[in-house]
Amino acid sequence: MDVNYENTRREIATDTGILRYHEAGDGPPLLLLHGSGIGVNGWRNFRGNLGFYADHFHCYVLEFPGFGVSDPVPGHPVLTAVDSVVRFMDALDLDSAAMIGNSMGGVVAVNVAIEHPQRVEKIVAIGGVGHSLLAANPSEGTRLLSEFADHPTREGLLRWLRCMIHDPKMITEEIIEERWSAAVEPDAQASLRAMYGSEALARQQQFLEHSPTPPYWSMLHKVKSPVLMTWGADDRQCPTDMALIPLRQIPNAELHVFPRCGHWVMYEAKEAFERVTLEFLHR
Repeated sequence: MDVNYENTRREIATDTGILRYHEAGDGPPLLLLHGSGIGVNGWRNFRGNLGFYADHFHCYVLEFPGFGVSDPVPGHPVLTAVDSVVRFMDALDLDSAAMIGNSMGGVVAVNVAIEHPQRVEKIVAIGGVGHSLLAANPSEGTRLLSEFADHPTREGLLRWLRCMIHDPKMITEEIIEERWSAAVEPDAQASLRAMYGSEALARQQQFLEHSPTPPYWSMLHKVKSPVLMTWGADDRQCPTDMALIPLRQIPNAELHVFPRCGHWVMYEAKEAFERVTLEFLHR
């Protein structure tokens, strides 16, 4: 099968809207869950890796609600993404699956594992999971996202993209144009504001200070599936010290740090990332 956009594109109806996704390969099921950010979706996150994993797994690249592809639903994007994974698996009769989650996608995967442990076989998390103990909070990347969410400009997009990658030469004009075109889509703008707008960040801080519900990272001891955390040593969106809490709290967790690499590990350290994660998934 030629693993391209058109050949892999699918959609499925659920009780709360249509979920769109990309499907390729044969073998055990593997869900690829995208991150947040400017102009993001599942295809853009994983199109460079899908062909590799499709040689070993039956892959599903799920598009979360609110990012301009699947039908939007009310609620915070992280919470609706967790619900969408369960809805998606139910709709396709997937009892359980391994999951690769980029940043927010990793957070979504561990939350599914906390709430529905029987549905998650293994997790590969690309940054994102945990809570920063040593670095500035919010991080440089989050501050740039907040600035863009409040006042979207092409220059703001470029500043954020350069923050995602260790090697600036990897930020091509094609990537800039593609992300800018997607970022001005209304659903994508609304989702970005809901997560990173200055008002949203202020509300999240107030919620953390006064909520009776503990943050998800304090419940990581409930994750029973094996977890491989992958991190770029030069990640300016999610600094590497975030990995300390999950590394201690998750009973079966391990960490691999890639040198000279930023937040987009699956893109910037593609071959090494695929090799390390395939060994973990096959183990």
